[in-house]
Amino acid sequence: MPHRPMQGIRILEVAQFTFTPAAAGILADWGADVIKVEHPVAGDAQRGLQLPDGSAGDGGSFVPIMEHPNRGKRSIGLALDQPQGIEILYELAKDSDVFLTNFMPDARQKLKIDVEDLRGVNPEIIYVRGTAHGSKGPEAWKGGYDGSVFWNRMGPAWATTPPDAPRTIGMPTGAFGDSMGAMTIAGGISGALFARERSGEPSLIDVSLMSVGAWAMAYGVNIALTIGEVRPPPPLSASGIAAMNPVAGNFETSDGRWINLTMLQPGRYWADFCRHLEREDLIEDERFSTVENLMANAAEGAAIVAEEFRKRPFSEWMERLQSLEGQWAPVQTVAEVANDPQLRANGYIAPLKDADGRDRELVLNPVQFDETPPEITRAPLFAEHTDEILAELGRDTEQILQLKIDGVVT
Repeated sequence: MPHRPMQGIRILEVAQFTFTPAAAGILADWGADVIKVEHPVAGDAQRGLQLPDGSAGDGGSFVPIMEHPNRGKRSIGLALDQPQGIEILYELAKDSDVFLTNFMPDARQKLKIDVEDLRGVNPEIIYVRGTAHGSKGPEAWKGGYDGSVFWNRMGPAWATTPPDAPRTIGMPTGAFGDSMGAMTIAGGISGALFARERSGEPSLIDVSLMSVGAWAMAYGVNIALTIGEVRPPPPLSASGIAAMNPVAGNFETSDGRWINLTMLQPGRYWADFCRHLEREDLIEDERFSTVENLMANAAEGAAIVAEEFRKRPFSEWMERLQSLEGQWAPVQTVAEVANDPQLRANGYIAPLKDADGRDRELVLNPVQFDETPPEITRAPLFAEHTDEILAELGRDTEQILQLKIDGVVT
């Protein structure tokens, strides 16, 4: 059985989209009981989101855009703008360890789900805010998405866009910054639970798309803090030939695919690499016979490497380089990633059943305990667990029916 370190922990979530909800999904992977509170009519706004990337699924109940952030949760449709609805939320909060939200400050205040409201009900609850721009400063009230704040404002778009590109480069996939942010929130919650166990004091946790973006770009930002400027990416028209290391860069194969080499100690790996190229003559070549010569003649060496890679197709290089001592990687499509044998050997993709009983798979969060992948279950259908959750609060069938008639729950 997989180790479930969050077993016995209850998370109460009032949040939408991926940043923040995906953090609770991770905690559900680790064994937490997560109750997702959704709008009683519309549900999580992401349920109705239509995008051209296939994230809405194949027409069945399994919708990737919802499954990724919401696996393993229970859903209740609850009208927080009604007195009975907020009363039910407070009842749930009394027995919850963590309250998690990405609602805007004015919405939190209007609905009476801000820190002081929840702490008034449960003084020991850990309160978590996922925001776009942080909780302080003139823009704390502004919303944002990972595409706007994380990717564009925090620098990745600039860092990946050549100056002569016809447009800026977009995020490589949906929820790219959201997923990293969710992992950050989950780590923060884990730390807060540990601290509360030690001290008895609950934490107020803040994680923003801005803070996650700055952390992801920390290497470049720290250089800018030190020297005042950072070199922009090279133009599209640049040759791409390594300036100081002939075995660091991306090299095109004969069929238009790419292989990445990242051998940061070229002197150590050069001879073995040359044997894999079937160019043993380069080992004793005066231009490359020492580390100093390799670096001095890196452009010339990289040109030779590029020429050799263009002689064979991607599949042949994949086979040929398996025994290479140095570091390399194929440039893969997402479909190839989904079927990467090394990824699957480590259990980084898990099976589950969808609501229709069909076999599905999802990428797991990146943490494993005791070398065992977690067992996961699907995301809830909208308001799927309303009756179950209300029954746990002591509501009988008649009371639940009346709450539905009154529009308090779905």
